[in-house]
Amino acid sequence: MRSTARAALMAGLLLLPACASAGDRLPTDKIRLPRGFAVELWSGDVPGARSMALAPNGVLFVGTRDEKVYAVVPGRAAKDPKRVLTVAQGLHSPNGVAFKDGALYVAEIARVLRYDRILDWIAKPGELLKPAVVSDTFPSDEHHGWKFIRFGPDGMLYVPVGVACNICDEKDPYGTIMRMKTDGSGLEIYARGIRNTVGFDWSPGKELWFTDNGRDMLGDDVPPDELDYAPRKDMHFGFPYCHGGDLPDPRYGKERKCSEFAPPAIKLGPHVAALGMRFYSGTMFPPEYRGRIFIAEHGSWNRTHKIGYRVMSVKLEGNRAVSYDVFAQGWLEGERPWGRPVDVQVLPDGSMLVSDDYAGAIYRITYAAPK
Repeated sequence: MRSTARAALMAGLLLLPACASAGDRLPTDKIRLPRGFAVELWSGDVPGARSMALAPNGVLFVGTRDEKVYAVVPGRAAKDPKRVLTVAQGLHSPNGVAFKDGALYVAEIARVLRYDRILDWIAKPGELLKPAVVSDTFPSDEHHGWKFIRFGPDGMLYVPVGVACNICDEKDPYGTIMRMKTDGSGLEIYARGIRNTVGFDWSPGKELWFTDNGRDMLGDDVPPDELDYAPRKDMHFGFPYCHGGDLPDPRYGKERKCSEFAPPAIKLGPHVAALGMRFYSGTMFPPEYRGRIFIAEHGSWNRTHKIGYRVMSVKLEGNRAVSYDVFAQGWLEGERPWGRPVDVQVLPDGSMLVSDDYAGAIYRITYAAPK
């Protein structure tokens, strides 16, 4: 082993090679896209790749549901090999990552950590940084405990708390999206009645939209997953009393009426496990895609026939969702998946990344007008 590699391992740093990766064997040619779009393997060396956050210098941070957080560092030129670094390890399901003011924020199940001056460390890696604890007040339940985090246009960090069950009536803070200041102060509930959201974003009008996973064990085709719209604080989206805006729960539906709650902006597929979502703000894709929402669907586990395992597109007219269409599919062949999309991230050039925790990969989708 070379001395530099040995030193990296001694420091707890994992530097994965740019060649001979498991990702090189992934059948990306099976991913189907609309005409003019293409997909490539952006990195095949990110085990368990889940939520993504992009730094201004192009470094991509990637959380996992294992114990590690990675950084994918692009080369100076587009064709240069990428470095994959382990920037944190020994954590409890660090799914959520967010970047702000030079610091990386990481959400474990029960707490949020901050790694200051993370880009300086990436430029000259050594011993792993010791994080500051921003908040350790979140529940420790592992069931729906992993978190997606993002900074909102108000500068606050939004942190969801899923319910620790399939269906139950748990009290605050379960079933909510919370938010707090960068130092952990001012923690408050923004929205309620949410079973488990693992993806949200803000529209160009700075209003919150999020995905929500519907309950299980009501059958193959109900209830739907949801895309929800929360333009103001203190809205309630129905869980556990009502699903999909109009389906009373068999157990809890007698306690409150569906009309009391905010209905979904649009119903998604049943059990598709809709996770990460982003508004498309780039200019590479054709004009009709600008302002659309792209949703990564992780895929079902409890239907007779699997569904999901794809990236969907939701078209908006104003603040109204008017269509829900397949954009990228092919990770599911019959009943056997070879990949499971988790999150999407728009790059400055307008291309889009898709993470895949099943294959440990990140794909890049581009567009070129057909000749």
